[in-house]
Amino acid sequence: MGLFDKLKQGLKKTATLLNTDFRDLFKTQGQLVDEAFLEQLFADLIKIDMGVQGGRGTVDEIGATYRARVVQWSDIIGTIKTKLKAILAQPCEPIRFASAGPTVIMVCGVNGCGKTTSIAKLAHLFKAEGKKVILGAADTFRAGAVSQLTIWAQRLDVEIVKGEQGSDPAAVAHRTAARALETGADLVILDTAGRLQTQQNLMQQLTKMHRVLGKVIPGAPHEVLLVLDATTGQNGISQAKHFTDAVQCTGIVLAKLDGTAKGGVVIAIRQQVGVPVKYVGVGEQAEDLALFDSDAFVDALFADVEAA
Repeated sequence: MGLFDKLKQGLKKTATLLNTDFRDLFKTQGQLVDEAFLEQLFADLIKIDMGVQGGRGTVDEIGATYRARVVQWSDIIGTIKTKLKAILAQPCEPIRFASAGPTVIMVCGVNGCGKTTSIAKLAHLFKAEGKKVILGAADTFRAGAVSQLTIWAQRLDVEIVKGEQGSDPAAVAHRTAARALETGADLVILDTAGRLQTQQNLMQQLTKMHRVLGKVIPGAPHEVLLVLDATTGQNGISQAKHFTDAVQCTGIVLAKLDGTAKGGVVIAIRQQVGVPVKYVGVGEQAEDLALFDSDAFVDALFADVEAA
């Protein structure tokens, strides 16, 4: 599938909810834009978790443009899409690779967010581009995390560096980076222990790993990707803020987008955190990862609504 089709697949539940609500909002051919209409539209946009700021800003613009006029839903959708594309505008850029030597990507997130699967998807993506990838299993607290990543490494036929359970994650990070230099690898993807953003000792551990990587490979980590579970909606905002403060996150991977009707959370993340969403997970297979493109995302979100 192409990018648009992947995004449309991932946004199916969110788009279905929007389509239903918009049909209810436009029960007749034309609709008067008054306060009752605007408040209902705001409620419908909030349902997909775009946040109060994004929802209110969109509704205010519609009110300023169409108040006291009778409109068709094609008019409203066009205005909403233009507004959301402006909010989400960001460079459509994948990973920023190092100018020389291995590129190091550190991946973090809370337990159960889809971090390990997202790492596997990234590894699959870059290996398909002809890059030599090494995985680092620096989640040394859960034996299950290491075994899960090892299974993916075997399935994808990429090297993995592991440590003993309970060992220092920074030591695993050091060995993985050193191994990348030794073997001439193009890319290091480093898993880290899932943690709550409120666990300060574990957050400090991420900071330590960040520092250790830079000593082995200058400029590393070149990317710090935060994996957020799209099904958590607005709870992801707090996670993003705390992790960004601790390790200067450079991008977000929004996992499990296909499993939620809260796809609008991308808008809230962009407005409240400012960190770009770089990839979205749109399924369970290794190839089910899509580069985030703001225009394609908005078009896919409203594709079914426009076709109705």
